[in-house]
Amino acid sequence: MHVALTFDAEHPDRPHSPPGNEERLLDVLAGEQARATFFLQGRWAQAHPETVRRMAEEKYLIGNHSHYHARMRQLTAEGFRTDVLNAERAIIEVSGADPRPWFRLPFGSGHHSRRLARLLTALGYRHVGWDVDAFDWIETRSAREVEDSVVEGTRACGSQAIVLMHAWPETTIRALPHVLRRLRDQGAVFCTVADLPTGPTATAATPNEGPSVDQLMEGRRFDTPIRGDGPPD
Repeated sequence: MHVALTFDAEHPDRPHSPPGNEERLLDVLAGEQARATFFLQGRWAQAHPETVRRMAEEKYLIGNHSHYHARMRQLTAEGFRTDVLNAERAIIEVSGADPRPWFRLPFGSGHHSRRLARLLTALGYRHVGWDVDAFDWIETRSAREVEDSVVEGTRACGSQAIVLMHAWPETTIRALPHVLRRLRDQGAVFCTVADLPTGPTATAATPNEGPSVDQLMEGRRFDTPIRGDGPPD
């Protein structure tokens, strides 16, 4: 069983994100000698250059997670290109690592969009979804719940799985050592998305699309608040 643990690193908007959490996450992965992939928000990379450089130095795979963490399907083609390239430049300037071709759409929004797929392809990227969602962004979710959902969801995938987690929740750090040990006991080999035997073919089964452009325009027209509750990813 090949397991690609992926961590989205971005500016969190939830309370269970203590300072230095990303460094502690790297400590856990290093201690367990587990490979992983990090999708970095460009603005976050600029704000945390030492952590990003450590990711590159320790040979984790680095991907692009946009610059402003917007729902990309709501952007024009020019806005989309500008955001992706701004993030790319920020990541390269800080880490020296080129994130291409790995891109993760914020919220997974637009996973099924052929327009976004064409735009990404033109920029040298492909979207990487996930098979298993830890839902670690939910502040009321315990570390044990995160652990069990990742282990059980990964086991159900069969020969390979991409797991979505986040670099900033405290519960992720508490759950991760147990996730690594339990999956390794079941024969898991931890790899990056680039090393999956059949490539990153995940379906992003839990994207949070949020409101559509039409809904947003309708809300502005009638001053109606539009809600898009869901993960800050």
